[in-house]
Amino acid sequence: MAGHGSNRVILTALAANVGIAIAKFVAAGITGSSAMITEGVHSLVDSTNHVLLLYGSKRSRKVADAVHPLGYGRELYFWSFVVAMLVFTFGAGVSVYEGVLHIIEPEPTSDLRIAFIVLAVAGALEGWSTWEALREFNGSRGRKSMFRALRDTKDAPTLIVLLENAGALAGLAIAASGLALAHYTGNPLWDGIASVLIGLVLGAIAVALLIEAKGLLIGESADPALIAAIRTCAEGHSGVVAVHDVLAVHQAPDMVVTVISADFDDAISARAVEQTVRDIENAVAAGFPVVTRVYVRPSGDGV
Repeated sequence: MAGHGSNRVILTALAANVGIAIAKFVAAGITGSSAMITEGVHSLVDSTNHVLLLYGSKRSRKVADAVHPLGYGRELYFWSFVVAMLVFTFGAGVSVYEGVLHIIEPEPTSDLRIAFIVLAVAGALEGWSTWEALREFNGSRGRKSMFRALRDTKDAPTLIVLLENAGALAGLAIAASGLALAHYTGNPLWDGIASVLIGLVLGAIAVALLIEAKGLLIGESADPALIAAIRTCAEGHSGVVAVHDVLAVHQAPDMVVTVISADFDDAISARAVEQTVRDIENAVAAGFPVVTRVYVRPSGDGV
């Protein structure tokens, strides 16, 4: 399962986006292109987002204390939610605003060769960042389809990088198309339209990220395969009559809290029940490193 190891993916994306943002703003200043300004803002927002994700990853590793007895894992999901908000407000909002301004008052662009060179370089850097994110993601998705894995993943940082990169590549294609149409038709209106379209793409991605981050913040269940394996582990211990419920909730991509409700043989002593509970907790902790807390609740009626 991907977890804090996704820091390498975030650092790769950060390095790529800082370089891309600088190049885009330089090109925007030379060409006067609205789409290039939008793309520059997009890359700047992405760079800021990656810094926030790194901060959230660091905070999520804090040791549990009296104030947060289950740890700080969900800080990573909180900062992922903040990132999604930034993509929506600054990424999508500024892009649409800039595009509308240039539609109302179109401005001709110049030195398009520089703009296209920058877009090509940005595409190469975004492709590198996307490849790294995909490699990390594919290593954790197993046999699931890409769509199913994206729906099920608890690794918010890698998901954000993947979706942001998808939006960035789409934005580059739209910006290039807008510049080309503006040049060949002689109508600079296309440049502003491209900026608005980039904003709409970012808005759609931001909404998807907000929905995912919201679910993770509230608390999403662990993978059904993991829950089934924990259940099997608990059922295999002597004295356990039945396992009623296994609740497993993610605190972070690689932090799961598990509560097991089990019915024990009435014929065994309380001391034997206590020992079995300890055995189950130790077995689950040893067999599933992603499970950071295990609680076994003797019960005949379930949780």
